[in-house]
Amino acid sequence: MKKLFLKASAWLATLPVLLLPATALAQLSDAKTDLESVGAAIGTDATTNDLPELIGNIIKVLLSVLGIIFVVLVVYAGFLYLTSAGEDDKVKKAKKLLSQSVIGLVIIVAAYAIAAFVIEALTEVSGS
Repeated sequence: MKKLFLKASAWLATLPVLLLPATALAQLSDAKTDLESVGAAIGTDATTNDLPELIGNIIKVLLSVLGIIFVVLVVYAGFLYLTSAGEDDKVKKAKKLLSQSVIGLVIIVAAYAIAAFVIEALTEVSGS
């Protein structure tokens, strides 16, 4: 029961961080105008994105999230390794997790390379 409470409280503790952007933009009234101004401030016009660019942006976001998950797994594996105190089971678990994380990183980089190639090919074919 205590473990369940700790897990639930950890998830609830991250909730304000996830909702922070929504509270920062709570005072905006005209969403379309504000989104256009944000897009213009970034350097891209939010209303003229083509389908290949939109798909490319979605893929980039997903791959970025996977990269963050990789970093978390590597930190967790390092924590397990450092706190193993010489126990073989914990050391093996940490090494296995670290090797699986590196394999995942290789897959993520390969997926990014493939996605970048496909999106570039789609933009060339569509003429935009």
